[in-house]
Amino acid sequence: MSSHYYMPPEWHPQAWLWIGFPHDADEWPGFLGRAQEQIAAFANAVADSGQEVRLVVRDEVNRARAAALCSAAVKLERRRYGDVWLRDTGPLVVAQGGKAVAKRFAFNGWGGKYLMDGDQEIGAELAESAGLPVETADWVLEGGAIDGDGTGLVVTTGQCLLNPNRNPQLSRTEIEAHLNRDLGMTRVLWLGDGLINDHTDGHVDNLARFVAPGVLALPRVTGADDPNAAIYADAKARAEAFGLTVHEIPSPGRIETDGRIEPASYMNFAITSKLVVVPTYGTACDADGVAAVAELFPDREVVGILADAVLAGGGSFHCASQQMPVGQI
Repeated sequence: MSSHYYMPPEWHPQAWLWIGFPHDADEWPGFLGRAQEQIAAFANAVADSGQEVRLVVRDEVNRARAAALCSAAVKLERRRYGDVWLRDTGPLVVAQGGKAVAKRFAFNGWGGKYLMDGDQEIGAELAESAGLPVETADWVLEGGAIDGDGTGLVVTTGQCLLNPNRNPQLSRTEIEAHLNRDLGMTRVLWLGDGLINDHTDGHVDNLARFVAPGVLALPRVTGADDPNAAIYADAKARAEAFGLTVHEIPSPGRIETDGRIEPASYMNFAITSKLVVVPTYGTACDADGVAAVAELFPDREVVGILADAVLAGGGSFHCASQQMPVGQI
């Protein structure tokens, strides 16, 4: 039985985009200034496209820093939050009877790894500031762990949603039922693992993204030493067996910092009303990655913006943003 909720796909027209502004030097040791510049460039690009941007800043010092980096078109909202990953801590906006409702889930710092001041409350606070009624679910779920195509189909990874550090009391069947009850998701494509060293335990928004109903974008191996080759192959096999159309995007290839493989991905693109913003990493693969994404969005401008410093904090542009769909959904 469906809950009668409808979760619009990300390409549905948006009233505005919330973006989190990095503020914690401990999270970005040696990278904070550049991470702020890259997030500001993301905010500026979306605002310049004509869409409203609400950049969330932690305090007065960071408000001033953001104001110096952003165009006047970017609206600054001072709020208490820890991490910038509003995809996970922000509200998931669904429709019920044509009216927007904010769904909030339990948040435990990605399995107890990163517990920061304000992250439990920021989702409801943003929703209330938007005038949305807030409904709170009784299980752990982050927005970056799921991606929907607007037809009731959702893709996720077993590494994350079946991880015992999230909902050990729930079986796979029960999680599917909860996705239906709370978000109106009627079908689930289960992928296996997410990217190596992704601290979210394999969020799907770094691996697989819907770009149209029944059409899934996945990374393609770049180079003989691509560390995620087996993960990409497994995801493609599962998606095709499910009956989906798959489009492959070149991966950034092997990117390391001090010998550690980074979970770099062009799949962490943000879809906005007029623009798609693709994170780039300063590698020879960037142009091909952006061009491949652009082919999938002929109705939108597609731009690549450097995100290597943002990645140093554990995510990228999709992770740092959350969209507010337009009024009547």
